Amino acid sequence: MPYRPGMGSPLVLLDVDGVLNPFERPHKGYRRHRCSPDGVTFRLWLDAGHGPALLALAETAGAELAWASYWCDNANEWIAPRIGLPALPFVPIPRFPGPEEGGTLGAWKARHVARWTERRPFVWFEDEPDATDRIGAEPGAGEHLLVVVDPLTGLTAEHLDTAAAWLGGLAR
Repeated sequence: MPYRPGMGSPLVLLDVDGVLNPFERPHKGYRRHRCSPDGVTFRLWLDAGHGPALLALAETAGAELAWASYWCDNANEWIAPRIGLPALPFVPIPRFPGPEEGGTLGAWKARHVARWTERRPFVWFEDEPDATDRIGAEPGAGEHLLVVVDPLTGLTAEHLDTAAAWLGGLAR
């Protein structure tokens, strides 16, 4: 039974680098792509199977997929079509914190994720330990599950199963 809270459906938040784009040559199923957001060329490994698997996860749980990545809206142009996802909403994460902001880049990212989720429950597929360590302390972060992904291997079926079990528990 999908979760239907009063404040909106749960979120499934996706990072790109280290999660959908592993840092080491991945297993069979991944293809190499060139992407040039904002005129900067990146070479990425992407698995077209991730899109359908993430869509199925969201549909089963009654959740909404969204980007939580420094790619922001660029993920809709350069990542989504290569893995079979539609354009998704995204957390507007500025690339670098201003000098008045303290902490690590991961803590900076966690701050923006917490504000954007507005207390909605969420699963966050993330590889930055300083982001995942910080999210629970951020005001605005609702009930959540951080699925820490090894950036060398990227997103796996086990990560998706963990998220599905947690999202399924929200309905009870």
